[in-house]
Amino acid sequence: MDGAPVDRALLSRMTKFMSFRGPDGQQIWMNDNVGFGHTLLKTTEESNREHQPFTLDGRVWIVADARVDAQRELIAKLTAHAEQVELGTTDVELLFRAYRAWGEECVEHLLGDFAFAVWDGPRQRLFCARDHLGVKPFFYAHLGGTIIFSNTLDCIRQHTAVSDKLNDSAIADFLIFDRNQNPATTFFVDIQRLPPAHWTTWSSGAMRTSRYWTLPIDEPVYFKRADDYTDRFNEVLDAAVTDRLRTKKVAIFMSGGLDSPTLAATACRILRSRSSDCEVRAFTTVIDTVDQNERHYAGLVARRLNIPIHFRDLDQELTGHRWNEIPVHTPEPVAIPMTLVADREQYRLISAHTRVAFSGEGPDNALHYEWQPYLSYLGRSRRFGRLVVEVCAHMLRHKRIPLLATVPRMFKNCAQQYESRLVFPAWLNENFESRMRLRARLVEQEQSTPARPHPVRPAAYRSFHAPVWEAIFGSMDPGETATPVETRHPFVDLRLLRYMLAVPAIPWCREKYLMRRAARFTLPDSVLQRPKSPLTSDPIFAVLRQSDVRPLSAEHLLHEYVNCECVPKQAGDNSWLFRVNIRPSTLNYWLRNLAAEAAGCQNGGTTQ
Repeated sequence: MDGAPVDRALLSRMTKFMSFRGPDGQQIWMNDNVGFGHTLLKTTEESNREHQPFTLDGRVWIVADARVDAQRELIAKLTAHAEQVELGTTDVELLFRAYRAWGEECVEHLLGDFAFAVWDGPRQRLFCARDHLGVKPFFYAHLGGTIIFSNTLDCIRQHTAVSDKLNDSAIADFLIFDRNQNPATTFFVDIQRLPPAHWTTWSSGAMRTSRYWTLPIDEPVYFKRADDYTDRFNEVLDAAVTDRLRTKKVAIFMSGGLDSPTLAATACRILRSRSSDCEVRAFTTVIDTVDQNERHYAGLVARRLNIPIHFRDLDQELTGHRWNEIPVHTPEPVAIPMTLVADREQYRLISAHTRVAFSGEGPDNALHYEWQPYLSYLGRSRRFGRLVVEVCAHMLRHKRIPLLATVPRMFKNCAQQYESRLVFPAWLNENFESRMRLRARLVEQEQSTPARPHPVRPAAYRSFHAPVWEAIFGSMDPGETATPVETRHPFVDLRLLRYMLAVPAIPWCREKYLMRRAARFTLPDSVLQRPKSPLTSDPIFAVLRQSDVRPLSAEHLLHEYVNCECVPKQAGDNSWLFRVNIRPSTLNYWLRNLAAEAAGCQNGGTTQ
């Protein structure tokens, strides 16, 4: 962007670095002071014809990590704007044509998971965008007149102008909250994130960033018949799964609960309706010492659907495992690194089967049971008839009055929330604590409220604005797993997410009644009737509670953030305090591996 020519050797080297996530082809394009590099991961039938960087006219170029959903609707819109495009067009071409039709406003017409950049030669402008919830990552460094961007943080670090200076604010958040709270930053000062639902442009040395979408607050939906609710749920779920299932094979991270088995059943039905040459395979994590039922229920689902299942015993992986002695590099610190070795092994097993995996994240948040705000909403709206109908319907279906059954749970939840309140660590370096105003940061986080509280589903709505989703999506991205497997999340499809947030809490959110009723003809009865049963204990805490949580051989940098002498030597009896007191060790683990990775790069290798 500063007019200096692109270093071809450096661009080629950075592109080659990403071959672990795109082994099906690497290409670069250069034009004086602008250069794109791309590594291809074929995950759809259309991607067999894909080539990137992509152009149609030689003047505008695009590079993307994207899956475009609802393609028929988008193609109809593009056709109306004189863009001649047919069904089966590659995702990158659809994005290109969308930009050509609407410019910066193209993102308002897109549905799916995407991170892409467009070099608009005639306008001398770089336009970049990230999807609504941030499933696809987008990192960048803006150094003087130079812009470096990628969907892989470590790739940007390969650029000679990017320093390894750490971001103290992100580290402070990690030590207090387990994760960075700022969606626009990373753990490196020079490297930023484009937040979800944002686009940005660079032109004539100026940068402009804008938010293009906020999760809407929809009115509750009402239908005449109970079956209408489940029919609509299955219809939208089918659309979400179909758009993510443009392949013949898929892996499911499948539990013995309700969410991921529902995805597995839907994927089986859709794939088998297309061809007999298809396969759905389940990968299930069990902790037999904590919950022996998970293996049983997941096995029932696999037999019902007639799909192979691979069990992973987390207890065996943790027992006797000196996690902090086995180096695994991650782009940023992770709160629970104890299973990183086994996590990557599981992804390698999946990659031998398919390039696409499904995760069942979403319904626990979207169908969170909030009867009090809902009844208050009906009262404020003077919908007293609806209020009586809903309470009576709840009594008929669940044989109980909402309030009476929920009061004991309210006390239990309050006790759990009190126990799990944010704890200010006693082992923070005093200078670091004072300089970063960490006590005030903790108070601000506890007292923070959303800018737009939802009048009916406040907790569910607020949960989708939490930084934990950045961590969830990032932990399954190839940039962290170091494996060419793309994890997709059908339950956070915007169409399905908005529907789940709009169904009345009574009765549809109680114990996820909407999903149980919708799956009554596809999943085993014993699975449908299985109550929600969270783990009675923290398995990692149970295994490591007797171990030394003091950072061993602490990295020099750790002392800038932590007073290592104050870190408890033993895990203690409280799992919440254990999660707090293990953070110095997990940060130290990352710092150590970061140093080893840097040393490996200097010696001509990597630890990726």
